[in-house]
Amino acid sequence: MIAKRTGRLVVLAAGPAAVFLTLGLSSPALAAEGGKAYQIDLAQLNDSGSRGTAMLSIKGNQLTVQIQSEGMVPGQPSAQHLHGSTKGHDFQCPDASDDTNRDGVLSNTEATVDYGDINISLTTSGDTKAASGLAVDRMPVADKQGKLSYKRTITVAQDVVDHIKDLHIVQHGIDRNHNGTYDVEGAGKSELDPKLPQEATAPTNCGMVMGASVGSLPVGGVETGGGAPESATVPAGAALAVSAAAAGVVFLARRRIAAAGGRTETKGAAA
Repeated sequence: MIAKRTGRLVVLAAGPAAVFLTLGLSSPALAAEGGKAYQIDLAQLNDSGSRGTAMLSIKGNQLTVQIQSEGMVPGQPSAQHLHGSTKGHDFQCPDASDDTNRDGVLSNTEATVDYGDINISLTTSGDTKAASGLAVDRMPVADKQGKLSYKRTITVAQDVVDHIKDLHIVQHGIDRNHNGTYDVEGAGKSELDPKLPQEATAPTNCGMVMGASVGSLPVGGVETGGGAPESATVPAGAALAVSAAAAGVVFLARRRIAAAGGRTETKGAAA
């Protein structure tokens, strides 16, 4: 199977540190001192216009999940999960070609072929088991502007710690008929629960954690999607060191400009 991955490699250095601060996410060094941190880009599905950034921080068996997303359905809950496998199987984010019945909506059932079953339900309270995947009363709710903010620290099993790079974040909830709510008029009833509209359970975005460890390839290699990694990880302290070094470069550059009477130096190697 040809890989569908189109994400860019993200290096957690001075640039992404600024991204974390802008989105209200903690930098890797602050979020996972003594552990590891992974940045994930959430890209839209179902032409939802939804996008976001997430960060997973692991210290021991404590997993902290932070998500900032936008383009969600205003005032509506968004079911969200870590999908994938901790058994070494290779999964990835889907695309429009997975809409096998060609009805214009990529359902969760169609997308599960690519991103796998629920591993952890990212609820706001209570348990985080897969069985809570549709516990919409315990899922985060987007504000009036369609922005969603989430943070929670949970205890996870060792297999999750060992295989975090094989999991993906998926948020659900679309507004196909653009009426500002989930209803059956937009896309019919959900195949997961006929009491819920399809709009409430269809995926709105997906971000891959697979390949996050530098130098690691997912199971199966390139033929099963083991191409360029989707995001990169660094030890918690290293990110702080890189950021400090970058800040030092900026400080020295400003001193040079001031010493030159405001003229920009053209020789970067000058002392």
